[in-house]
Amino acid sequence: MTSFPKHKRYKDSGIEWLGEVPEHWEIAPFQGLFDMSLEKNGNEIVGEMLSISGYRGVERKRYESDSQKRTKEQLADYRVVRNGQLAVNTMWLNYAGLGVSEFEGHMSPAYRAYNIRPKLSRRYAHHLLRSSIYVEAYTGLMQGIRPNSMQIKNEDFKKISILVPTCAEQDRIVAFLDQKTAEIDALIAKKQRQIELLDEQKAILINRAVTRGLNPNAKLKPSGIEWLPKIPDNWSSVKLRHLAALIQTGPFGSQLHSEEYVENGTPIINPSHMRGGRITPDFKCAITDKKVAELARHKLRCGDIVFARRGELGRCGLVTGKEEGWICGTGSLLMRPKLGQMNSEYLVLALSDRHVGEVLTLQSVGSTMDNLNTGMISDLAVPLPPIETQATIVEAAHQIT
Repeated sequence: MTSFPKHKRYKDSGIEWLGEVPEHWEIAPFQGLFDMSLEKNGNEIVGEMLSISGYRGVERKRYESDSQKRTKEQLADYRVVRNGQLAVNTMWLNYAGLGVSEFEGHMSPAYRAYNIRPKLSRRYAHHLLRSSIYVEAYTGLMQGIRPNSMQIKNEDFKKISILVPTCAEQDRIVAFLDQKTAEIDALIAKKQRQIELLDEQKAILINRAVTRGLNPNAKLKPSGIEWLPKIPDNWSSVKLRHLAALIQTGPFGSQLHSEEYVENGTPIINPSHMRGGRITPDFKCAITDKKVAELARHKLRCGDIVFARRGELGRCGLVTGKEEGWICGTGSLLMRPKLGQMNSEYLVLALSDRHVGEVLTLQSVGSTMDNLNTGMISDLAVPLPPIETQATIVEAAHQIT
């Protein structure tokens, strides 16, 4: 932990959550240093769509598909954010939902944008207002019933006390933090590369177990599978249509719009929520109980497998008891294996082979985006060991992981 030199004299800030501060630092209310911007897109759309991340601050919005993008008419009322302005999501302040933008763009009309007066360095304001002590202060001022629907009143937010060191000190603080965060980001990148290499090694070991079994001396035969040359002699190759009790796409786009998403409802499972054979939901991408009833035929059951129907084909996720009752999304496809014939977890391991994604991509239709349909999934052949062998391979895969 870095040790910082102490100032000679401190004073009581008069604010419980701030405590003592350096004697020569000023304390000013938020409204004395920030001016709300009321600028909106109108007829001319400014820049690109932005969002606010608790980890990074203001960032470019990423869409899973073009169908989620707003029309020019819908964007007319969206809030403009200029480079150097403070952007605030008042419903996400307990998760550091604010930051000084480095982009020109627009964001939800529910968000706020502020100009920063010259007395405050923009980078200093960014670091200060996203610090843990300020996030705790926001959390104490938020009102509401549910944790993810609480909000700070504008009058309370305007009164939040801002610490104002001298300009020279602000610059030194920013230089120090930017250097340290850059060093930490470099270490994170190095660790991520190590993880990638380990993931590659893991995938190779699991792939061999799934496609060749656990006996290295097993006699092999031609598989008849496009993406897999040989399989053990006592295995068979079967098309998914013969293993499935149900294969269907998610709801049509007209049945489910992104405008209907709510926070903390029943999660919708889209391609971006599948990774490494598992499902990781975004609880901001969810629907109400009423909408769930309308989409009841798309409810997930334990043992189901959800496929990415567009984009990165071959991506899939296993539905466990935790995800039961969630909804298959528009960009996804659902397969329900027949009981007793197939271990769902083994099937997910087999389908996670990168060659499966390559085969599906070659067969896919769609001029602008790869698109998977039920026929393509139905015709996909997979290796089928005896059911007892499937369970043994799944256990071995757990140990490898």
